Amino acid sequence: MLIEAKDMNGYRLAARDGEIGKVKEFYFDDRNWTIRYLVADTGAWLSSRRVLISPYALEAVNPDAKVLPVDLTKKQIENSPPLEADKPVSRQYEIQYYPYYDYPAYWGGPYMWGPTPYPSPKQHKWSDVSGAAEDNDPHLRSTHDVSGRNVEASDGEIGHVEDFVVDDESWSIRYLILSTRNWWPGKKVLISPQWIERISWEESKVFVNLTREAIQQAPEYMDKSVLTREYETALHRHHKRDAYWIVEVINVPRG
Repeated sequence: MLIEAKDMNGYRLAARDGEIGKVKEFYFDDRNWTIRYLVADTGAWLSSRRVLISPYALEAVNPDAKVLPVDLTKKQIENSPPLEADKPVSRQYEIQYYPYYDYPAYWGGPYMWGPTPYPSPKQHKWSDVSGAAEDNDPHLRSTHDVSGRNVEASDGEIGHVEDFVVDDESWSIRYLILSTRNWWPGKKVLISPQWIERISWEESKVFVNLTREAIQQAPEYMDKSVLTREYETALHRHHKRDAYWIVEVINVPRG
C-alpha cells in the first residue's frame, strides 16, 4: 500500500503490551530512499532520549484506526541502546541497535534490506557486517528536515517538497510530492527518487534531472486516491522512465 508520510504522523504506536506513543517523523536513507527508522513521540515516557523503531518491528499499518502495530514489548524498547536527542544516528550506534534486537543489518547485503528486499527479521538475524558498508555514515535524513526544501529542475526552480509517498511493505520512498504553487497555483506532481540528481544540504535544494516543462505537463497529483498502478504507469510513461516495479525486478541479484 502506498501512503503519504504525513498521514502517519500522529498514528498511535501499539506495542505488544500497550501503547508507547505516536509517530513523530521518519529517518530515511538518502542512497536507497528507504525508511530506516520512525521516531516515536513517547510523551513523558522516555522523554530524555529519542526512541527509534525500525521497520523490522512494524506490522501492517491500520489507516482506519490510525494505528501502527509494533512487534516489541515496552520493556524491550526501554532497554534498547539509548540515543540522545541531539546526537546523529551513526553507524556505531546502529551496530549496537541491530544486534540488541537481533535484526539483520540493512547495509550488509545486495538488497534494499541487506539479505532481503523487505524487512524480514524472522528469516534472517544479526551477523557482524560492520565492515560491509562503503563508509561509516548511514546517510540518514529526516522527512521533517527535507519537507519544504526547494526543488530545482534542469532549467530552473520549480517548487518545493511537500511530502513523501511511502510503500508500507518495503518501507521505500516511492515518490516525493512536489508543490508547484508558486508557478501553477494549487498543482502538485510526483517525483520519483530515481529522477533526483542530487540533494544540496548547503543550498537547501533538491535537484532533479527533468525540465520544468516536463514537470508542468506531468499527470497532476490530487491526493492519495489517485495512487493506482494506472496512474503510476502514466506518470512514468510521461517522463519516459522505467517504473520502479520493473527496475527492481531487473536489478535482483542472480545466482
